[in-house]
Amino acid sequence: MRILVVGAGSIGGYFGGRLLEAGRDVTFLVRARRAAQLAEAGLLICSPQGDIALRAPPTVTAEGLRTPFDLVLLSCKAYDLDGAMDSLAPAVGPETAILPLLNGMAHLDALAARFGGPRVLGGLCLISTMLEPDGRIVHLNDAHLLVFGERDGASSTRLSAVESTLSGARFDARCSSAILQEMWEKWVFIAAAAGITCLMRASIGDIVAAGGADLATALLEECAAIAVYNGYPPREGSLRNSVQALTAPGSTMTASMFRDIERAAPIEAEQILGDLLRRAGRQGADRALLHVACAHVRAYEARRLREAGTAKSR
Repeated sequence: MRILVVGAGSIGGYFGGRLLEAGRDVTFLVRARRAAQLAEAGLLICSPQGDIALRAPPTVTAEGLRTPFDLVLLSCKAYDLDGAMDSLAPAVGPETAILPLLNGMAHLDALAARFGGPRVLGGLCLISTMLEPDGRIVHLNDAHLLVFGERDGASSTRLSAVESTLSGARFDARCSSAILQEMWEKWVFIAAAAGITCLMRASIGDIVAAGGADLATALLEECAAIAVYNGYPPREGSLRNSVQALTAPGSTMTASMFRDIERAAPIEAEQILGDLLRRAGRQGADRALLHVACAHVRAYEARRLREAGTAKSR
């Protein structure tokens, strides 16, 4: 199975690197600067699950992409999705399966509209990584799970092929017959985690120490209620795990959105918080904490764009 990994950032680089390490046919679709970096230094992964140093991994730029691939692994940030779809389009043929690992749900509609619904699988990953300025990918915890499935929950020949290809690499891969349910559960958790850590500009442990655990659980309840409204009520085990993670004393956990704010980077404000709030329907007015969290990150993004524009005009 020929695999095109769109991007070689912290997520795509990690899972693509593990697949390449396991002998899979992997090519990274990257921009010219990242291609040069990988050609010079290789793909470097520092992980509690084992380091990797892969010399000159196969890469291609959008201009050089000519033939279809069997599987496209898409792990870009949601705000880069339109550009990513333009770049990967030549790789999508009649039999291509697209496996997105983006957060939220809006990307499924965008991919289906561009490439056709039957080509798009559901997917998610549970991992914490970061890309260092020198190009190294740092895996921050022990979790490295990739979950995938047909969006209607059915089994299929191509799903079996994807499962066979992803299994056996040095990460956990699981086929799900309820992938949309799992994607909603992840969305509920990351929205609550992003909302509370961005609002407080602090880790979960610091928020708990400040007496804010009840705010974290209240925000989680608001996010979960929206999932219920949309027909995907989080299961008991998922909610229990989320509450534990959001109220753990001493936890150093922060959402990636908060870490992006700390380094003045773009964030997925609309895709994670804004779109969730839009899906609240008539209940939206009752989601006070989510409104505040959403306004907070939107204000950050407005300021970041304003300051970037001011800097360019000088």
